[in-house]
Amino acid sequence: MGIFIRIVVDVILPLFLLIGAGAYLHRLFHFDMNTLSKMTTYFLLPAVGFVNVYKSDMKSEVLFHVLFFLVLQNGTLIALSAVMAKWLKLDRSLGATFQNTIVLNNSGNFGIPVSQLVFRHEPLGMSIQIVVTIFQNFLTNTYGVFQFISASENRQKITRDMLKNPIIYALVLAVIWKFFDISVPAFIWRPLEHVADAFLTIALVTLGAQLAYMDVKRIPRLMFITICSRLILSPFIAFLIILLLHMEGITAQALLIASAYPCSRNTALYALEYNHHPAYAAQAVFLSTLLSPLTVASVIGFAHLYF
Repeated sequence: MGIFIRIVVDVILPLFLLIGAGAYLHRLFHFDMNTLSKMTTYFLLPAVGFVNVYKSDMKSEVLFHVLFFLVLQNGTLIALSAVMAKWLKLDRSLGATFQNTIVLNNSGNFGIPVSQLVFRHEPLGMSIQIVVTIFQNFLTNTYGVFQFISASENRQKITRDMLKNPIIYALVLAVIWKFFDISVPAFIWRPLEHVADAFLTIALVTLGAQLAYMDVKRIPRLMFITICSRLILSPFIAFLIILLLHMEGITAQALLIASAYPCSRNTALYALEYNHHPAYAAQAVFLSTLLSPLTVASVIGFAHLYF
């Protein structure tokens, strides 16, 4: 119960205060959602992607095993979500949003604070969460973006639109600069940090604006599949892979917990940018985040008991 209360107070409440502020302000001032979307996608996201990768310490003796696990787990979710979308006969637009809400999770502003709570005496657990967050950043801005672009009517623009997305270049540049230990000049680094710090606030305010007129009485049945897949199916798959790979201790705990986080807020941002059912994506983020304290706390308790 203690970890449940701490997740709610330290993680969920701050998120929902910003989401609520965004919903209220949008109803009051009627934001230009296209402007918010463009600013987030082409300005804030590249900065936060570069800063997170450049600042992270990815050196670990378990790095290879963690990456191998992430490829297996996310590959399984990608395959299953594609099969479900086809079985449910979803059109390409809704199918892309549906698949992204299942595969991509909020490992950044949700996962990192939770890991700080759970692994405050175990640095390895926090290091693994950083690797997971970086992997999710790459997955979101490659697979996730490709899903939305390929669902557009003019599929000939896929390659061109992918190459126009600045986040790809920001992530690759960060990896290169970190690998060669290149120092970023202070006059560039300070603005980058300021922009990265602004990302969380703007992203959650934008999400709140998307939810401002949400009708909670009309939640589509498909949403229940999304929520159950993200919060229940994902950790179940992770648990099976952990057993298959014979992982133990903190590594197994950290990876199992990291698989249980709610839908990525970036899914809602990209759904808005490419106009693929943004209301559905925003609902998925909101509802999965709302239910996540119970499910994540349960996974945390199970991880500690079993491993």
